[in-house]
Amino acid sequence: MDTLYLKIDQNVAVHDRKVFLKDIAQISCADKEIENKVRVLTLPEAVGQKPGRYVKSVMEVIARIEGEFPNVEVNNIGECDFIITYEKRREPGGVRSWLKTAVVCVLSFFGAAFSIMTFNNDVDVTGLFAQIYQLFSGRASDGFTVLELSYSLGLGIGIIVFFNHFAGKKLTADPTPLEVQMRTYENDINTTIIEQSRHKPEKEKHTAQQGKRGITG
Repeated sequence: MDTLYLKIDQNVAVHDRKVFLKDIAQISCADKEIENKVRVLTLPEAVGQKPGRYVKSVMEVIARIEGEFPNVEVNNIGECDFIITYEKRREPGGVRSWLKTAVVCVLSFFGAAFSIMTFNNDVDVTGLFAQIYQLFSGRASDGFTVLELSYSLGLGIGIIVFFNHFAGKKLTADPTPLEVQMRTYENDINTTIIEQSRHKPEKEKHTAQQGKRGITG
């Protein structure tokens, strides 16, 4: 009996309603003929009519493979439950894409500036610098001293070093804090969707399955 290894990530993206196993899984088998045939098998009712996220079980995939190749032993080394994200192919960015980018940049710039200013006002950085300057120099601060200059430069350099990203390049090979947070958020979203699917009432699942059969029929 040949052994086929199957690995599926927690969330896989497809751009067509006809989903092949090669689109959602990494497949390996010593018998390359069987491997190639499994790769082009389709997964029935993998996604719905509209773009969205659809939760599937690896048991559906294993059943599909064993139905075609009963003498093949399937060894799953990936996720037990996974999400198929069905989305339409994106067209190359045009004027609308550039406008969105510009709006995000403007909002991020003024949002970050507002946050920094409110923090400085809350802790009274200006008053603190004035006291420190007068303590060491014996003169009253006019608000534009070496302390303000150093703080401004240090704040900018600190942000660049912390976020590990400048001018489209990383300073080190490590992931940036933003990438870590986005990955954490994505994992939380995937886990929540899968858990909600597991707790979905059986009646609702049965109705959804009947609806899919009616559409495909």
